[in-house]
Amino acid sequence: MSSSPRTTGQDRLWSVDEHLEDILTAVRPLEPIELQLLDAQGCVLVDDVTVPVSLPPFDNSSMDGYAVRVADVAGASEEFPAVLDVVGDVAAGQADLVQVGPGQAARIMTGAPLPPGAETVVPVEWTDGGLGEGPVTGMRARAQAPEGAEGQVHVHRPAEARAHVRAKGSDVRAGDLALEAGTVLGPPQIALLAAIGRGTVRVRPRPRVVVVSTGSELVQPDEQLADGQIYDSNSFALTAAARDAGAIAYRVGAVADDADTLRATIEDQLVRADILVTTGGVSVGAYDVVKEALSHVGDEDEAGSGIEFRKLAMQPGKPQGFGSIGPNHTPLLALPGNPVSSYVSFELFVRPAIRTLMGLADVHRPRTTATLISGKALTSPKGRRQFLRGTYADGSVSPVGGAGSHLVAALAHADALIVVPEGTESVEPGTEVEVVLLG
Repeated sequence: MSSSPRTTGQDRLWSVDEHLEDILTAVRPLEPIELQLLDAQGCVLVDDVTVPVSLPPFDNSSMDGYAVRVADVAGASEEFPAVLDVVGDVAAGQADLVQVGPGQAARIMTGAPLPPGAETVVPVEWTDGGLGEGPVTGMRARAQAPEGAEGQVHVHRPAEARAHVRAKGSDVRAGDLALEAGTVLGPPQIALLAAIGRGTVRVRPRPRVVVVSTGSELVQPDEQLADGQIYDSNSFALTAAARDAGAIAYRVGAVADDADTLRATIEDQLVRADILVTTGGVSVGAYDVVKEALSHVGDEDEAGSGIEFRKLAMQPGKPQGFGSIGPNHTPLLALPGNPVSSYVSFELFVRPAIRTLMGLADVHRPRTTATLISGKALTSPKGRRQFLRGTYADGSVSPVGGAGSHLVAALAHADALIVVPEGTESVEPGTEVEVVLLG
């Protein structure tokens, strides 16, 4: 990024790909930090994690039942049960284990270590539970019937060697690769890290995104609208979109159309921002405050900073701004103010930037081709790449609403963007089109 605005950027129409390439070239992944497991949720793992100890670390029972020798229950049936002496209990977490000898059984709980001498586990449902009657459905609590760990048990079915036994290392073995660098840590990955004894992990932190909407006409939801005012939806949409992308997002209430106020607001927000996103005020109107406030920020900022405003060959979202600001050269993306333009621009440019900051290898939404289902041909302006809202299902896509960049209701029902290339002015129903999947 240049040290002052590159005015040549305003003199031509930039392609979507050129603008995105500039953004992704300038944005770098955040520096790794060590975090506690729960704080690392949603973050990207920096290093490979190997297993320090096998999981499970010992042979253990997968059932509540009795640990026995195979020979002692061979041929057992309800008519002719095997009668074994119960020598004690083996509970999960127990270290001092009883020895199971010939003709003996130990009452064992799920997750408890297989005691020495035992070769298999008989589920309690295959026994009389030590009650001297027919098959039981479960064990009585030890606190209510401590005598259950003594006496005799009748076993009504045989069991093969190591039946209902989870072998040591059957999940992962010591030295195995548990998780690869680049893995996004969700609940199952957090569980695995905890299970192998990792309390902290080195990750790239979730980016902090600050969203600032502009416009003197904007009012916060739940407030009373006056003549000429509208509710601020963009800041809510973009903050939610940033969180959906994996970021920690902060929403700043709408800033009035005053360049000095906007500059001061942005400067105040720099302390908690890894990336700044503004919406509104980037076109060619007399009240386009973002453009007024930031067009010459590079002249007074440190070298390497500056915001450039461009016109892109796309619809919606023609006016765009990008650069960096502040002493740490914090990236700033300035998006249009129309709701659909703002959201589409976020999906195309801001989301990939956030995912790049996270250190992800694949930063883009998935794309596919689909058959266009429509009552009429879609039209698109010549030389513009158009992104139409649509609903996608089973290889087909249907447009939702019109092409207007203010149609918020249509956007709420869309789960895809239909891409019409720059060289295409009309798309007939039944045509295969490119689709960006948003869900």
